[in-house]
Amino acid sequence: SNKTGGANLEGSLEDILAEIYDTAELDDSFREWTETGLVKTEMTAENSPNYFNTDGIAFESGLASEPVMMPSAYLLTLIRVKDGADIEKIKSDIRDNADPMRWICVGVDPANVYVGNVGDVVLLVMSDDAGKALYEAFLALGK
Repeated sequence: SNKTGGANLEGSLEDILAEIYDTAELDDSFREWTETGLVKTEMTAENSPNYFNTDGIAFESGLASEPVMMPSAYLLTLIRVKDGADIEKIKSDIRDNADPMRWICVGVDPANVYVGNVGDVVLLVMSDDAGKALYEAFLALGK
């Protein structure tokens, strides 16, 4: 089995996103920003290159969480992949194509680009402030 991150996560991607933001160890100002400063966008085959910088990522459903106001160098995406998909290949394709300078005037340190999965859900997060905390909160959902 290719499910490196344990069992599949229950619930919608919106539920999973909310749980990541609820459980991550974020400072108060960043947590407030996740509530007031971010917008959710449904990801489709058409708009996913805006997030992944490639159109080669196949997924069943997707959700992006990004700043209302640009330019804030922040992006979190969740995708649920098709049954039997090669998760490790999808993760490496996302990691290889992710553009930490996608915001033109501002960027994220490449060290703060995180990609991981729990079951059939793959997370990409790019954030200098909270990338690690959000990544760890996501992985903890699989425990």
